[in-house]
Amino acid sequence: MASPIAPPHPLAAAPIPPTASALPTERARLDAALATLRDRARPFARLAPAAKAALVRACMPRIADCAEAWVATGCKAKRLTGAYQAEEWIAGPLPTLRLARLLGDSLEAIARNGRPPLGTGGVTRADGRVEIEAFPVSNLDRMAFRGFKGSVLLAPGVTRADAARRQAGFYRQRDPEGGVSLILGAGNVSSIPPMDVLSKLFVEGFVALLKMNPVNEWAGPILARALAPLIDAGYLRIVYGGADVGQYLVEHPAVDDVHITGSDQTHDRIVWGPPGPARAQRQASGEPLLAKPISSELGNVSPVAIVPADYADGELAFMAANLATMITNNASFNCNAAKVVVTAHGWAQHDAFWGLVARELAATPPRAAYYPGAFERYARLTAGRDLLIPGGAGAGELPWTIVRGLDPTAAEPVFTVEPFCAMVSDVVLPVGDPIEFLAAATRFCNDRLWGTLNAALFVPPGLERDPGVAPAIERAITDLRYGTVAVNHWPALGYGVGSLPWGGHPSATLRDIQSGLGWVHNTYMIENIDKAILRGPLVVRPRPLWFTGNPRAVPVARQMIRHELAPSWLSLARVVGAALA
Repeated sequence: MASPIAPPHPLAAAPIPPTASALPTERARLDAALATLRDRARPFARLAPAAKAALVRACMPRIADCAEAWVATGCKAKRLTGAYQAEEWIAGPLPTLRLARLLGDSLEAIARNGRPPLGTGGVTRADGRVEIEAFPVSNLDRMAFRGFKGSVLLAPGVTRADAARRQAGFYRQRDPEGGVSLILGAGNVSSIPPMDVLSKLFVEGFVALLKMNPVNEWAGPILARALAPLIDAGYLRIVYGGADVGQYLVEHPAVDDVHITGSDQTHDRIVWGPPGPARAQRQASGEPLLAKPISSELGNVSPVAIVPADYADGELAFMAANLATMITNNASFNCNAAKVVVTAHGWAQHDAFWGLVARELAATPPRAAYYPGAFERYARLTAGRDLLIPGGAGAGELPWTIVRGLDPTAAEPVFTVEPFCAMVSDVVLPVGDPIEFLAAATRFCNDRLWGTLNAALFVPPGLERDPGVAPAIERAITDLRYGTVAVNHWPALGYGVGSLPWGGHPSATLRDIQSGLGWVHNTYMIENIDKAILRGPLVVRPRPLWFTGNPRAVPVARQMIRHELAPSWLSLARVVGAALA
């Protein structure tokens, strides 16, 4: 039975109309674009690393110059105003500029030494696994992200020497042929398409044809300006269109490689064909319809597990604000948005925590539900459920919604369907001890929830230092089958920092694709990756840039653009000054 605080959104109200492509590219122009890319594929593949570094560096001032228009256009499309405009800074030009800078650093290192540095350090753990430190990347980074650390856990059996030998695989080739990669761009976050382009070009050695998603093809002309050096050299083309254009390009003989950020249904249609007996037969025999390599990032039912403990009032409040950010950012149209919160039976602060989360949600204006299908998903996944709705919503919006009291042993739809809309679910496991909870939460996330992209753990500092509990925390981090596991923070930070690999856990297969296969970003060009691990303090002061509604976030983001363009202690001081003003 529903028990909302305020009346739920009237689902009959018309959402923002699903967007068809406003300017599909004609077939002749698609063919011409691919002909140019095919002609430039080998010269680009064999271009000296120093020349590639110069090329990506040439994009950086253009990305910075486009930032204001990029953000303004995105905010208009998503109806964002005030402090909430910061979301488009941190999901658009800022991570794109940072990735370009870090790739330039790595390419220059390859020019000097044959490969980038193997992170900034690393350890061989007691279990024999190698963990490479990959964030922060510099002393400036360490100051800007004080207390945060990111590492790359390698696959079992891979030694540090193995990792060094296998690093930057494309650049170990002699006279590579290169190829054309088709990138089917994401529609929700405007930095995903350009960051995928940069990853395909400068990590994997392809030239790229980027097809914009109709949902955010507003970003295409801006990206054409930001990445003009790549376009002018014939290494990148940007085209537009819907599913028909995508299908034509996937099947085009000039395309050697495909990368998709989207849904697993779209991926499977490309790889195995439309649903039906023929697809089932192909899957059973392991004979995909697509005879080309494909990499992908396909979403996730993202869990946040809260280790039971007696959290201080300030810790609990900060955790609630952190979780609310994971829910509300981009109207929850993020593949890494928190979707299932896992807690322990008997955790005394359960109700107080959710009360704080509800307060944060109520203070956050509802968002335009701009992504196609959001209203249908919301109606289907909330029907007949016990709902806490901390606020209302207007036409074209969905209310922030907490689904309560789900049975962890039941076949709940929200466990297997990504709720790509403004909702989160509360699941309580029948265990109370922290060590037992960590093991049970790991099993629940791995075995009951769809997806392998990212997961988060909230852990108080005392338990992280506790000699009895700390090993259980590390076991959970290691055993969680996710491409990114974050401790105390939103795994999206791992997406944004660039040096960490981003993608689904490699346990997926083409037949059971989960959150996809392959990695993007990964500026150290590390191979044989199991996962990225991000760790941060439970409480951070001042309020982090990415927290929803941070009143200083927009001026800080503007200073961060200047800092990423030309990092220095002076530019960092200006960032800090903007944060403290």
